[in-house]
Amino acid sequence: MDYLKAFLVGGAICAVAQVLIDKTKLTPARILVSYVVAGVVLGALGIYDYIVDFAGAGATVPIIGFGYLLSTGVREAVASQGFLGVFIGGVKAAAGGITAAVVFGYLMALLFKSGDKA
Repeated sequence: MDYLKAFLVGGAICAVAQVLIDKTKLTPARILVSYVVAGVVLGALGIYDYIVDFAGAGATVPIIGFGYLLSTGVREAVASQGFLGVFIGGVKAAAGGITAAVVFGYLMALLFKSGDKA
């Protein structure tokens, strides 16, 4: 049942983005930024916690989950370190994912020849 809930919630998040791409003049980049901001706002308000508890990876894997991760990191860092946590909490919480993206991107650049498509 957990897989079904994750699939439905993650699919709904992606479906909304696809509808926004198809039916509005918003660019994918603006939709991406909107999703991250929505994750931050919903996470800061504590609303996204309920969605994560219900759907698990279906709510944390899409890009909106990155915004949620940033807000959660800031909230925890502010609780433990005060005002300084506003500046370091989000980066500290997302450091593992950011590092993995950079390392694997670099490895793929080494393994495959990039170039313009003809």
